[in-house]
Amino acid sequence: MFSFTPLQNRLIVSCQAQPGEPLHSSFIMGRMAVAAVQGGAAGIRCESPGDIAAIREAVGVNVPLIGLWKVVLPGYANTVYITPRLRDAQAVADAGADIIALDATLRAHPEGAASDVIRAVRESTGKPVMADIDTVEAALAAIEAGADCVSTTLSGYTEETKFLRTDASPKSDAPDFALLERLIALSLPVPVFAEGRIHTPEQARQALDLGAFAVVVGGAITRPQQITARFVNAVQQAVRGQ
Repeated sequence: MFSFTPLQNRLIVSCQAQPGEPLHSSFIMGRMAVAAVQGGAAGIRCESPGDIAAIREAVGVNVPLIGLWKVVLPGYANTVYITPRLRDAQAVADAGADIIALDATLRAHPEGAASDVIRAVRESTGKPVMADIDTVEAALAAIEAGADCVSTTLSGYTEETKFLRTDASPKSDAPDFALLERLIALSLPVPVFAEGRIHTPEQARQALDLGAFAVVVGGAITRPQQITARFVNAVQQAVRGQ
């Protein structure tokens, strides 16, 4: 049986690159994961069966992998695409993931509600499920359905929460610490992971200080184009005297 204990109070690095991105390659993601583990990451979040298998081979059997598969289906292009179906979850499990992450928002899913998918995935794969949520209500529904942990991954990326990213204030690019605080205050019976727009070590520490079980960081570590853009923006602001 999988134990979450090795991940507690630790950093998990999300190693993902989508088609069209410079680092889109299962081999490269495998090396990226090795680098993250060498830097002290306790686990890896990874996407697609090919990448998961490559990362498993690269980091060995002792590094926990949170696996998912972004599958864009007709009618769901801008909504549910993180491990949307049971067959996708099964492929993720077969590739070597220890935990299966899936969209657990309250939106319509290709195979029923998120609660239906969670139950089916746990029963079919025998793997723990990480519920990627956007609201407290989604978290509670996911836990009721049997989710083994929840993550704030999708806050700011759904119709109900998009205002967090479209607001003109500086907070629009910040983690949703308010959601994290609300989840922690409920003393939920499962681990709560902080994920989404965590750009700095200080923000990662703040998430843990607020009570997050663990912190997941992706683009700020593994997407050089995003990291470069932040430096360029800072330099340009300095030149403009801002």
